[in-house]
Amino acid sequence: MFRRKPTKQSKIDTLIGPKTRINGDVIFAGGFHLDGYINGNVKSEDDAHALLSVSEQGCVEGSVSVPSIVLNGVVKGDIEAQNRVELGPQAKVHGNVHYAVIETAIGAQINGKLIHHALPRPKDAEPKD
Repeated sequence: MFRRKPTKQSKIDTLIGPKTRINGDVIFAGGFHLDGYINGNVKSEDDAHALLSVSEQGCVEGSVSVPSIVLNGVVKGDIEAQNRVELGPQAKVHGNVHYAVIETAIGAQINGKLIHHALPRPKDAEPKD
């Protein structure tokens, strides 16, 4: 289920190690992998291909607003994913999950609401007058 070939959009640009603790908001672009702890909100810049990956030991205490997230750790706050949410077997969400597409492994926990929204339309697919 979670064994896909790496794609161009899953390139990791930023890595936070397991012994790192950040107190404050984080804004990133590209791929961001979290093994540590963030006490603050996590948001991506205006990049439709931005990806947040949280490992089993990773934790975010705050809201997450990204196009796509692969979660195997803990998020204590709401998740707003414009495109895709992938929850691994160790994933725990204590908050609402807003998603367009969701993939959930057996064992993942969500303590909140699942709120579906449509995928954003590409700008070149807009109807012409």
